[in-house]
Amino acid sequence: MLALFLGLGVFGAKAQVVYISANKDIAQKIVYLTDNPAEADLIVFKTEWKSDAEPNSGIWYVTEWRSSAQLTVYFTKFKSEADYVICYTTNKNEAGLTRR
Repeated sequence: MLALFLGLGVFGAKAQVVYISANKDIAQKIVYLTDNPAEADLIVFKTEWKSDAEPNSGIWYVTEWRSSAQLTVYFTKFKSEADYVICYTTNKNEAGLTRR
């Protein structure tokens, strides 16, 4: 499962630029947001600066423009519908893939 996520270039690109879509049909991946890090496939730190994003780190720069994104995601309310489960962190050092 995580290999497919990695195969999209999400973690291989210089900056992890993500667009959050309100339209499920245009999303490359459907994600579910949890508050419990133990449930997450990925711990994400959202940065305000594109230059802070690092490859293979879980540090995302969220853009308002789909055309500048490397990944388009849709947040679902249903965990069973998600391709991946993510959890946000306020600590940059906690970001990254989990061993779940």
